[in-house]
Amino acid sequence: MSESAERRFTLAEIDATLERVLAPWVRQLGLRAESIDAQGVTLRLPFSESFRHAGGVVCGQVLMSAADTAMIVAVASALGAFRPMTTVTLTTNFMRPVIEGDVLVRAKVLRLGKTVVFGEIELTGTDGKLAVQATTTYALL
Repeated sequence: MSESAERRFTLAEIDATLERVLAPWVRQLGLRAESIDAQGVTLRLPFSESFRHAGGVVCGQVLMSAADTAMIVAVASALGAFRPMTTVTLTTNFMRPVIEGDVLVRAKVLRLGKTVVFGEIELTGTDGKLAVQATTTYALL
């Protein structure tokens, strides 16, 4: 493993990466670094009434965007620096609705290859219960 791959991001570096690389509309989600360890990163998605659809729950598009974003940060952290990448697959399972409260988004790299990365993401509500589970594949560009 290279020296850069052994170095993990700090919380401040995660927040700086979120500001630097995300599309403006994704930045409007307000995702912020919550924690980081050798297995992955956790971001906090602060609740906003604007995330709810007509059914009164946080819409899937918001949750999928948060999951995808957290995985990008987890991959960058595993690499030791941000590198351009693209989502190949994002398979999402919605297990329970998120009605209110912040969501913790935990992303973990399962396999970091030279050109392909596999990962998994779990989103939990304020009650600590799993709301969304996703698996991902990314191509490093």
